[in-house]
Amino acid sequence: MRVVIASRLFPPEVSAGAFRLGALARVLAARGEDVVVMTSTPPSHAPRTPDAPGVEVRRWPVLRDAGGNVRGYAQYMSFDVPLLARLIAARFDVAVAESPPTTGLVVALIAALKRRPFVYYAADVWTDGVISMGAPRAVVSVMRWMERAVLRRARAIISVSDEVTDRLTLLGADERRIVTVGNGIDTDIFTPDSAPADDGSYFVYTGTMSEWQQPDVFIRAFALIAGDHPDLRLRFFGQGAVESELRTLADRLVPGRVVFGGVVSPGESTSWIRGAVASLVSIVPGIGYDFAKPTKTYAAAATGTPVLFAGPSAGADLVRGNSLGRAVEFTADAVARGMRELLADAADGTTAAERTRRAAWAQANVSLSAVAEKVADAVERAAQAPTRRIMDGSRMTGGGERRSR
Repeated sequence: MRVVIASRLFPPEVSAGAFRLGALARVLAARGEDVVVMTSTPPSHAPRTPDAPGVEVRRWPVLRDAGGNVRGYAQYMSFDVPLLARLIAARFDVAVAESPPTTGLVVALIAALKRRPFVYYAADVWTDGVISMGAPRAVVSVMRWMERAVLRRARAIISVSDEVTDRLTLLGADERRIVTVGNGIDTDIFTPDSAPADDGSYFVYTGTMSEWQQPDVFIRAFALIAGDHPDLRLRFFGQGAVESELRTLADRLVPGRVVFGGVVSPGESTSWIRGAVASLVSIVPGIGYDFAKPTKTYAAAATGTPVLFAGPSAGADLVRGNSLGRAVEFTADAVARGMRELLADAADGTTAAERTRRAAWAQANVSLSAVAEKVADAVERAAQAPTRRIMDGSRMTGGGERRSR
């Protein structure tokens, strides 16, 4: 079976979406499927890693914003418009489209023309996202139409959580076509056996720095406790739309105490998380992402490092219900109290005593390879049984191209 995966993000880019699709491609190839990935040329700062064995990766140059992200209408179009021609020329039995819905719509169109099924990987609900960003009503309406069109036409829809499944259903998706697989992290990379970074005492934030996370709350909280802990540091790794604002705030409130390390490889990120007092995770309440459970939480748990989560109930319940660290309100005062408590846990041995248990929970519950196996099952069912329903109604849990092998 020939599977085409269409996504603007794919390893070696460092993002949850890239990790998900990289794992899916590896699993499908290991099962003997013929896997072709149509993606973008990675940014210059991406770590250099080889493509997975048996996976053909075809890359195309795209527009990126100042931070190197494919983020924004022009950037999306620079990937989606060439994708039309790339898919027309491609042979496939089933296609997998990663969000945004613009990419899903392109894949839906070509799949229909070729009379082939496609699977939509819905890690987020983009209509909620544009609403949360305060987009004009016309933009919200267009995004809602596109997302609904993709959901109606997909043979199967992959959802990363029950909360996302509920949102997809409200948008008009047929629940019988939704496969809820959960989210995951690569527990072969993120492990408690990783060597911790040797940089004294610090809190760490890894990944995207965006408007819907607003990690400035951690800098404001750190400023409240920094005077009592002169050797403590706050470290940021990654990039995002609000990075420059974070740098300005840090220089004003705690000059010299907040370090921005840029984008690092997953292995290096693991070392920084492993050596931290806690890993910092945030979701701004009330702007449309209350259902989110960031993969940063899973990455920290997999190394055994506690999480300090600031945000709404979905993410907070995940942390509290599994004793993964502290979950607090999205305020500087609450975060500062959480930081003090986690510093005390590190000092009295609680963090070390809990490390093995937290890592074992991650291995059992959020292994990315296990999630990828579920997605691969859904992809193969979509290709091989075109007249049957993907599920029985119940939810599952849990040219200009450069070619490389």
